Amino acid sequence: MGKNIVVGQSGGPTAVINSSVAGVYAQAKKLGIDKVYGMVHGIEGFLDDKICDLDDYLASPTGVEMLKRTPSAFLGSCRFKMPKIEGHEDVYEKVFEIMEKHDIDYLFYCGGNDSMDTVKMLSDYAAAHGKSQRFVGVPKTVDNDLPITDHCPGYASAAKYIATSMKEIIRDNSSFGVKKPTVVIVEIMGRNAGWLTAAAALSKTADCEGPDAIYLPEKVFDIDKFVDKVKELAKTKSSIVIAVSEGVKLADGRYVCEVGREVAVDAFGHKQMSGTAAKLADTVAAETGLKTRAIEFSTLQRAATHIASLTDINEAFEVGCAAVKAADAGQTAMMITLDRNGDEPYQCGTSAHDIHDIANVERKVPDEWITEDGSNISDAFIKYARPLIMGELTPLYVDGLPAHLVRK
Repeated sequence: MGKNIVVGQSGGPTAVINSSVAGVYAQAKKLGIDKVYGMVHGIEGFLDDKICDLDDYLASPTGVEMLKRTPSAFLGSCRFKMPKIEGHEDVYEKVFEIMEKHDIDYLFYCGGNDSMDTVKMLSDYAAAHGKSQRFVGVPKTVDNDLPITDHCPGYASAAKYIATSMKEIIRDNSSFGVKKPTVVIVEIMGRNAGWLTAAAALSKTADCEGPDAIYLPEKVFDIDKFVDKVKELAKTKSSIVIAVSEGVKLADGRYVCEVGREVAVDAFGHKQMSGTAAKLADTVAAETGLKTRAIEFSTLQRAATHIASLTDINEAFEVGCAAVKAADAGQTAMMITLDRNGDEPYQCGTSAHDIHDIANVERKVPDEWITEDGSNISDAFIKYARPLIMGELTPLYVDGLPAHLVRK
């Protein structure tokens, strides 16, 4: 194994991204690594030489277990886009200068699509300039939209939160039994891929009827047909609950949340999604006179470590361990993938895959898993997703609230 290593976190946090850092740390120490550094605010902070020694937090007997139970990005995240290599060689040389300064041989980056692009470009620069350092991507995204891997760490816990919250909303909305229906529209994250919104279907269980409709961005959204669907449901139901992705688009390519207003754009050129449920609730109220309510889960769906899936926590830890093993075996320009080996019982292993097949590729919900009219999800998705949300890890409570590990 190399002298020292560094691990960073990037993009939107998840409930289990810290478990991946814990896995990197634990495996590195098992292999005899001296220093395991953490980037403070990802590659952006690393370019400013901002790092911390993870021994300061994780060497104690409870450190790793506390980190597994801590939401968000313990090391601090960023949304920093590395520039194209050509014409910006100085930026890349800076990364290698800092690695050499701290005797860092291997860099591990936990993130989604844009983060894997960072791993790819650093790997490509190293290969083109005879650098010996190795780079391995650790998958992370609640959006579940990375290709090759069966699923992404972080997704299952967000899905568990969504399904649980949908059950609770359905119970709440159905409690009054009034003759005039109440319509609740729940907005769930997902710009172009509807994996998170599809998780609302998991709320359908023996004691819950599940949502009345689910709309994903994979299908063109028609506001008039949506209102007609609500009207039809209102003929027989007093409680109507609908899940909708923040990223549903009209036939002309506009997001629903863009109708009547402009939306901001982030550093990667992504439009910042918000307001889809509110727009649809206002439209339904105006068109039908029904009582409506809009609920936006927003960051709650990715921060709920108190209800994280134990399967997700364990797999996030394992991909961290596997990344270190891959680098130790001489691999670079790779991302660790989760490989499903069976459903009855559920089994999943890991492997390393060429980062060039993964970076900048977005995986969407298969068309065959969405009903023909685009308003619901098939049982095939349920079979895929149900095993991922199984199990719980009890938080460690202090003063009646979950305790978290906080970087100082």
